[in-house]
Amino acid sequence: VQLQASGGGLVQAGGSLRLSCAASGRTFINYAIGWFRQAPGKEREFVAGITWNGDRTFYADSVEGRSTISRDNAKTTVYLQMGSLKPEDTAVYYCAAHLLLTMRLNDYRYWGRGTLVTVSS
Repeated sequence: VQLQASGGGLVQAGGSLRLSCAASGRTFINYAIGWFRQAPGKEREFVAGITWNGDRTFYADSVEGRSTISRDNAKTTVYLQMGSLKPEDTAVYYCAAHLLLTMRLNDYRYWGRGTLVTVSS
């Protein structure tokens, strides 16, 4: 499965953004999708994840309550809606696919190119 993240940009603190992860390949429906982010000088970290059918979602503490992950398997796309954005949310955001929903970065085999989110104070 091939993935491509999009939707990043420059946003003011307190604003919102919706990221998209578009997938190609008929096997997309088999995979859980995770969103990760990497800020400058920091390690890549888990942000949110969703099972193949959307029945379970999981969020990092840093974004829970102000983010929503969802998917549309007919459009082979996963979305990450983020609100109340903070400067510390500034990072390159990546989506990745794995057969099971997990927070562990090394479990994910397929990765898309990231999209940059910059939150200004």
